[in-house]
Amino acid sequence: MRTDLLRKTALTFAGIAATAGGIAGPAIAAHAADNKPAPKPAAERELNVRYEAQPNFYYCGPAATRNALSVQGKNINVDAMAKEMGTTENGTNSINDITPVLNKETGKGDAYHSVEISGNKADKAQTDTLRADIVRTIDNGRAVVANIAGTATDTDGTTHSFEGGHYISVVGYHDNGNTVTIADSANPNMASYQISVDNLANWIATRGYSAS
Repeated sequence: MRTDLLRKTALTFAGIAATAGGIAGPAIAAHAADNKPAPKPAAERELNVRYEAQPNFYYCGPAATRNALSVQGKNINVDAMAKEMGTTENGTNSINDITPVLNKETGKGDAYHSVEISGNKADKAQTDTLRADIVRTIDNGRAVVANIAGTATDTDGTTHSFEGGHYISVVGYHDNGNTVTIADSANPNMASYQISVDNLANWIATRGYSAS
């Protein structure tokens, strides 16, 4: 299956990220500390990407993986990753070829797992799972890699079309994960944009993503 045919359209830029606390009286301080609720996740968080564009039309899988790993301070050669993924001019076959590379370079064999969104459109349960996976992964300081196909519209109303398939990195979330930030290796002049998680889930439909 050809997963890297790129039909470049105008992309746009986006970005950004925040907390709480409390005290207890001296007589109940120890008890209060024992029963202190876990802190709530941030409503938004953005990871620092050391972005690089893909060097050719079929390297979006290795490039998306490289950009995702850059948020962990890693700088992995895309040619080396392409070799590990079995990337050819026909692209990278599936997210299952990317997850093992993410695990290897993250240094934990089970940090990432592949998730399929079956069907031509994501249902509510699949969208909710994607949202939770993105928030958890980014809160852990890692990025998500997603295999997408077709056309989606971002929050600025710009369409992004990859009818033959494409890979992107998800590097931030806003509004408790209802909106996410994409790092897209297709065009360095239009490298970042935000999209609703509902639109992203439908963009991934029939394919999958890798999250931790």
